Amino acid sequence: MKIPFAQLLSHLTVAAILSTALIAVAADAPLKPDDKGFIRDWLLLAPIALGSENAGAEEIDKQQVPDEGALKPKAGDSVTVGGKALKWRAIKAKDYFFDINEVLGAVNENVAAYAVAYVVAAKEVTGAQLFMGSNDQGKVYLNGKEVVKFTDTRTLDPDTDKAANLTLKAGVNVVVFKVINENNNWQGCLRFAGADGKPVAGLTVRLVP
Repeated sequence: MKIPFAQLLSHLTVAAILSTALIAVAADAPLKPDDKGFIRDWLLLAPIALGSENAGAEEIDKQQVPDEGALKPKAGDSVTVGGKALKWRAIKAKDYFFDINEVLGAVNENVAAYAVAYVVAAKEVTGAQLFMGSNDQGKVYLNGKEVVKFTDTRTLDPDTDKAANLTLKAGVNVVVFKVINENNNWQGCLRFAGADGKPVAGLTVRLVP
């Protein structure tokens, strides 16, 4: 049976609208930390070349992207850093940590990356703890405020740095995680826990503001 062109065009238009809507819903769909509280879904901007070699301790306090603590990207947003155009991409870590060199498919050295997640709390959480691990240097902002930083080189281990007595507000909390690699592996991990050290119940993660 032949379908008139106008009717076919109408069907295709409806299908395109539905497809776009599904993509939008998927981008805004709530995700969950793993059973230990580690955030596995992030928006990533990388690689950002540093101005000098083996100087992560100095570079961690430089802003490779202006107003880095207030970043609120979504997947596909473009940023020009040092004359190079980069795009934010959505990633899902295979384990409790993300491996940036693995994501990029190449070993990158003397570089920085930004990872952003929108953590949603059903109600206000007081006395929260944030645990960070990084290879090498790392820094975390929560809702625009720097809460933890590590300035030396190291391999990755979970929970090596902690910020305590934090408040997660009811609704969306913006986490900006900066990770610098001097040499070799380039990784990061982050989780929230309550005052008792157990994962905060009921948290979800979004990848749109």
